[in-house]
Amino acid sequence: MDKLFKNIEGLKDYILELQTNMTRLPAVSPEQGGKGEFAKAQYLESELKKLKFDEIFRIDAPDAKAEGGIRPNIIAKYYGKNKDVTLWLLAHMDVVPEGDRSLWKTNPFELTLDADGDTIYGRGVEDNQQAVAAALGAAKAVMETGVEIPVNLGIMLLADEETGNKYGMDYVLKQRPDLFGKNDSFLVQDSGDPDGREVEIAEKNVFWMKFTTEGKQCHGSMPATGNNAMYAGAQLIIRLRDGLYAKFNKRDALFAPDNSTFEPTKKDANVPNVNTIPGTDVFYMDCRMLPSYDPKLFKDEVASIVKSVEKDFKVKVTCEIMHSAVSKATSPDAPIVKLYCDAVKEINKVEPKVLGVGGGTFAAEVRNLGLAAVVGSRIYGVPHVPNEKSSLKFTLNDIKVISYILMHLK
Repeated sequence: MDKLFKNIEGLKDYILELQTNMTRLPAVSPEQGGKGEFAKAQYLESELKKLKFDEIFRIDAPDAKAEGGIRPNIIAKYYGKNKDVTLWLLAHMDVVPEGDRSLWKTNPFELTLDADGDTIYGRGVEDNQQAVAAALGAAKAVMETGVEIPVNLGIMLLADEETGNKYGMDYVLKQRPDLFGKNDSFLVQDSGDPDGREVEIAEKNVFWMKFTTEGKQCHGSMPATGNNAMYAGAQLIIRLRDGLYAKFNKRDALFAPDNSTFEPTKKDANVPNVNTIPGTDVFYMDCRMLPSYDPKLFKDEVASIVKSVEKDFKVKVTCEIMHSAVSKATSPDAPIVKLYCDAVKEINKVEPKVLGVGGGTFAAEVRNLGLAAVVGSRIYGVPHVPNEKSSLKFTLNDIKVISYILMHLK
């Protein structure tokens, strides 16, 4: 471990170079106005090939809207003493759009290094490029020191995490159901805290929902000749939010926040002018439920609220589930959990906190296969915001955590 940690301390410039080059390749989904991950995947695959992996291959999901017509997923594996067990590091290449550029102090797609020599700014530097850099850094440290690892080290750099995994993890698992072994363990560095104490073993059930309300369009001066879909849709928002919070009100201290959440988020444009009453209105909700609830109860309650609005306002409402993720929890007694806790104590010098979260990660898909996964990282916790930042020191700590687990896993 001393030999590995000494090598890791010298990786700062390597991590900075990876982050700089990745930030210049904005892997934004076509659904969010981007070109996808093609250019970024080409770069990362070339970096992986500079290392001594025993296997490197891609599983490309077809997507006519993306650059190259594909959404690439990269898998690399470095063999250990026991080739039947693998520690998998899962990270995603895609990032969200920069949002309001005027809120950025720097160019979001040109990495900026702070005067402190440690903090870096740019879209994606934390979510999830820190994890990508940590995975490559861990592999580089192991390979350069020549230490024999007890199990395989596997890296998966995936597409489409930010918009639902259709072209990423979901596609990979459909194409290669044989990829994972029954004794494999998984580390997903896509959530965490600045102290690096959080050890996430469970996630809330996620439902992204689209509601389309149809009334009748008319002139703004004669509202009685139409049926205002926006007004009915606003009433639907209130009834859904208030009703769901009231019905599903359990608390679970494992999670932060400790309750289920039901929030309206995105709103589609309706009519282009002020003096027209809209006949169609569309909004979306992000719903995250404690796993102790049966998802069917949630869906039934949504349907009941929708019917009440249809009846009271004489409109038609269509409800679509755009994305859902329902997952099991990892046992707190799983070896990967205990090793991660040990690593947190040893490297981050803090007492670990085992918890569940509301955010969704690749761990959900892995846990549904009956496999053990931990989510954790030492990060600022500022994904999707202007002036997103990451720490080179935090990244080196994450690499040490990976190395500790890898060298102690059996």
